[in-house]
Amino acid sequence: MDNQALNVLVILAVVVVATIVKGVKIVPQGEEWVIERLGKFNRILKPGLNIIIPFIDKVRERVSTRDIILDIPEQEVITKDNAVIVTNAVSFIKVTNPVDAIYGIENFKLAIVNLIMTTLRSIIGEMNLDEALSNREQIKNRLKEQIIDDVADWGVTVKSVEIQDIKPSRSMQESMERQAAAERERRAVETTAEGKKNAMILEAEGKLQASRKEAEAQVALADASAKAIEMISEKIADKELPAMFLLGDRYINSLEAIGKSQNSKIVVYPADLQSAIKGMLGNLKG
Repeated sequence: MDNQALNVLVILAVVVVATIVKGVKIVPQGEEWVIERLGKFNRILKPGLNIIIPFIDKVRERVSTRDIILDIPEQEVITKDNAVIVTNAVSFIKVTNPVDAIYGIENFKLAIVNLIMTTLRSIIGEMNLDEALSNREQIKNRLKEQIIDDVADWGVTVKSVEIQDIKPSRSMQESMERQAAAERERRAVETTAEGKKNAMILEAEGKLQASRKEAEAQVALADASAKAIEMISEKIADKELPAMFLLGDRYINSLEAIGKSQNSKIVVYPADLQSAIKGMLGNLKG
């Protein structure tokens, strides 16, 4: 056998070996491969050793059958009462039908991410701010219910959707803080005004009570004076003497009170106190 024939045999052997190697496919656990024959879907390769026809069959896509984690980007959402909140999520999906996942949608991962973002905006847009912030579990359940049928057409099962964060936007937080500060200030002003009002009421009630007591004291004093005059008049024939006595007593007490006052500097007593009292009594009679 000449060298040329030997070279041909070697080349043929290499080609055969390469063809056999190319036709043997080992699919790892957790994956399924989509095979196309001459550009058309042919079959799915399961994990393990598989044989395909080289140069005719081609691996179209290696699809993971494990759970896939999709990170849903943060986005701003407007609530029903025109408040702006920021939310993001994470979704756990699993490909159950690789054929639908590859041929049913151009990019099933990107499609699910956009579907979740759109549906999340729609759900939160139907809620008020307080409802959106306090009903995370309800939002999650509604989100899963609304997207599960759509993704099923793509050969994908949504195992879970979790709301990672939902909070007012930075501008909304600043606005809420200003509103809370204004509310605290308003309550403080109201509390101070209420305290002043109560103090004024108590002071007025105290003055009124004091006035009533003073009036009662004056009435009691007048009654006592009248009683004293009556008792003295019964004992003494002179009717003017009891009145003179009481009037003089009041006059002296008044002068003593004036003398004790801090604003008084000089107190003058009449030289003839009895004549002065008689004169006062005469003026009263007149």
